[in-house]
Amino acid sequence: MSGLRWFLLWFISLTWNCASAETIYPAVRPGISLAFPVDFGAHLQFRIEWWYLTGWLDQEKSAPLGFQLTFFRLRPGLQENNPSSFAPRQLIMAHAAISDPVLGRLRSAEKSARAGFGIATAEIGDTSVGIDDWSLRREAGAYVARVRSEALSYELTATPSIAPVLQGENGFSRKAPDPHHASYYYSQPQLDVRGWVDEDGKRLEVSGRAWLDHEWSSEMLPAEAAGWDWLSVNLLDGGALMAFRIRGKTGDVLWAGGSAQTPGQAPQILAPADIMFTPLRRWHSGRSGADYPVEMTVRAGKRLLHLVPLMDDQELDSRRSTGTAYWEGAVRALGEDHREIGRGYLELTGYAGRFSMQ
Repeated sequence: MSGLRWFLLWFISLTWNCASAETIYPAVRPGISLAFPVDFGAHLQFRIEWWYLTGWLDQEKSAPLGFQLTFFRLRPGLQENNPSSFAPRQLIMAHAAISDPVLGRLRSAEKSARAGFGIATAEIGDTSVGIDDWSLRREAGAYVARVRSEALSYELTATPSIAPVLQGENGFSRKAPDPHHASYYYSQPQLDVRGWVDEDGKRLEVSGRAWLDHEWSSEMLPAEAAGWDWLSVNLLDGGALMAFRIRGKTGDVLWAGGSAQTPGQAPQILAPADIMFTPLRRWHSGRSGADYPVEMTVRAGKRLLHLVPLMDDQELDSRRSTGTAYWEGAVRALGEDHREIGRGYLELTGYAGRFSMQ
C-alpha cells in the first residue's frame, strides 16, 4: 500500500458519485488467475491502480537511505464519451521520497497529469507508467525507476531474484470481511537495486534491496475504516514478509492479512488471526499533531518482528494539496534476540485524521 493511496482514496471519495451512470467498473473476483507479463501492466478498465516501489540504499561514505516511488492511475468515469483529448479519462499521479537520516526528514516531490499528450501514460501489457521525466518501466526483466526534481533525483534499476508473490487467495486480496472490498495484488520482494541518488548536485552510487507492490481494484475501503498499518520486509536470509491491518473508527481491527516466505519454499498466506500489530513507542508530529506508532512489534505467522525506524520524522504532510498527512518510512526489523534480520517499509495512515468516505 502507499500513503499516496490514502490521498487517492480521499480524491475518489470526492468524485465517487460523479461518475457517469453509464460507467461500468470491473469487479474484483476470486478465482481469476493472474498472468505475467500482461498483469505487470495497466488495467485501464478498473477504477484505481498503483505501482509502489520502496527500499533501502547503502552508500559508501554515509548512512543508508530509504526511498519510495509510487505511481497511481485513476479512471474517474467522467466524460468518457467526450471525444476531446482533454477529457480526463485516465489520471496519473506520482510521489517520490528519500528518507535521509542525516537530514532528519523526508525529501519528497509529487506530480499529477491526465493521461495523453505524451505527458502521462500507463501502458497495458507490461510495466510502463510515467509523468514527464518520472517513470517506472520494466526493461530486460528489471524495473527501472527514474525521478528528476529540484527536491530529489535518482535512477535505480531493481532486478528480481525470486518470483512474484500472489497476495491473498492467488492474487485476490480481501480488505474487509465482505469480499466485495478486495483488490488484485501481487508483490515482487527481494529486488536487487543499483543506481545513483543525487545529493546536493553530486551523484552518489548506491545499492540495496527493494520491494514492489502492484494492486488494482474498483472499490473503496468500507465506510467504517479509519486507516491502515502496512509493512513489507526483505529478510536478510532471502525470505520476505508482508503484513497489514485495516483499523476501524472505534479502534478495532476490521481486517488483516499478509504473507511470509522462506527461501526455497512457496509463500505462506496469512489469515487475519495470524497478524498482530502492537505499538511500543509513538512519535508526535509538531506539523500535523498526529501521534504515530513508529516503533512496534508485528506478529506475522510464526515470525515476531521488532520494528525500529531509520528516523522518527518520516511524515509526509500534504494537507495543503491533498488534505492528508501520513507516515511512511524505512524501518529495521529485529528478531527476538534484538539482532537485525531484515529491512523494510512501514506505512501508517489515518492517525492525522480520517478522510470522508462518503
